Amino acid sequence: MEHDEDTIRRAHHVVDLGPGAGRIGGEVIAQGNVEQLMRSPASLTGKFLRHPLLHPLQPWRPTDNRTPAIQMTGAILHNLKSVDVCFPLARLSVVTGVSGSGKSTLARDILHDNMAALVGERNKRNSNTFEPAGCRSLKGWETIDRVLEVDQTPIGKTPRSCPATYVGFWDAIRKLFAGTQEARMRGFESGRFSFNTAGGRCDACEGQGMQKIEMSFLPDVKVACDVCNGARFNPETLAVRYKGKSIGEVLKMSVDEAVDFFSAHPAIHHALRLLQDVGLGYLTLGQQSPTLSGGEAQRIKLVTELSKVRTTPPHPGPLPPEGRRGRVSPRQTLYVLDEPTVGLHMADVEKLIRVLHRLVDAGNTVVVIEHNLDVMADADWIVDLGPEGGEGGGHVVAQGMPEQVAAVKQSHTGKVLAAFLAERGHKVPAAMAS
Repeated sequence: MEHDEDTIRRAHHVVDLGPGAGRIGGEVIAQGNVEQLMRSPASLTGKFLRHPLLHPLQPWRPTDNRTPAIQMTGAILHNLKSVDVCFPLARLSVVTGVSGSGKSTLARDILHDNMAALVGERNKRNSNTFEPAGCRSLKGWETIDRVLEVDQTPIGKTPRSCPATYVGFWDAIRKLFAGTQEARMRGFESGRFSFNTAGGRCDACEGQGMQKIEMSFLPDVKVACDVCNGARFNPETLAVRYKGKSIGEVLKMSVDEAVDFFSAHPAIHHALRLLQDVGLGYLTLGQQSPTLSGGEAQRIKLVTELSKVRTTPPHPGPLPPEGRRGRVSPRQTLYVLDEPTVGLHMADVEKLIRVLHRLVDAGNTVVVIEHNLDVMADADWIVDLGPEGGEGGGHVVAQGMPEQVAAVKQSHTGKVLAAFLAERGHKVPAAMAS
């Protein structure tokens, strides 16, 4: 099972499933060799093999030594060899290198952990006495007022947690139901439509929609509640309908269905469109968080962040695209992501890249640890570590915009990136092509 383009192209036989994910998946769309796959009009994989992404998806944000940046000096943790690195503010930076070259140490253990501590100390007014761990100094970080690692840990541990509650639009849906004529006649308030509190939820399963059956010598088994049949609410609550749907039926809607259903309500519709934008249109609103994959959980976290961007723009008034790109917000968030493309199809990688650009266009700084060439080619700045792993790593082999890194012959990343850009029709200087 694989998403890697090179592996697919070298396979003798490919079985492509789809046409989409979730309810709209589960069919064999095409199978055969790569040429047969590319000839199939119904295969999304074949489409991306026929027409690979052309980079950059949006113009690179100009980055040079005059660009405001977090300056890290003397990084020596683990196998890092006292390296000096900069991470430009309001840019998409990608940390690359072979496995074991020091990427996670640099981006997570030093940058993220120190920045989180620095922001916390500044709030306590003690940042002047802060001593960074793992490096000699960190400068240029003053506009950062929030640090967040967007990882693939679960978004919730209980079955009552779901995408609608995590992203934050479930409260708005509950208020819609509480505002219906039927609900007002019955005296129901929005709390009645919460599966976390008693009163409106099913008492048998306590709003989980599932019941656990304990097995003596086997793992516990969860089955749909035999009282509410997975609807999570009691009959009185389910009797209230909005546009012909009960609250239980809304929970079973996919994001794609809900986008149209709630089109007249901007607060709900905006969050649902964001879920579509990151390729999660197949999820149901009430899908239990423990059943989500790590990649799905990570993209839901990104949607939660994007939903905040809309309500708190970093710059007053509308800005043209050329004015928006590259501007540093007076107060911004530093996002750190560790290989977010793991488990993503080529179509989903494109959506992820566009989401990362949206975070940066809002004035934030994004740092991604990544091996995916599509993400590298769309970065504003690359920090390439190596040249090898373990003791052979820990050096900064190249640092700069993608074209600059691709020109460094000593960089393994640079070599493959140069070939990658050339294959996709990008105009590469002769030094890069060699």
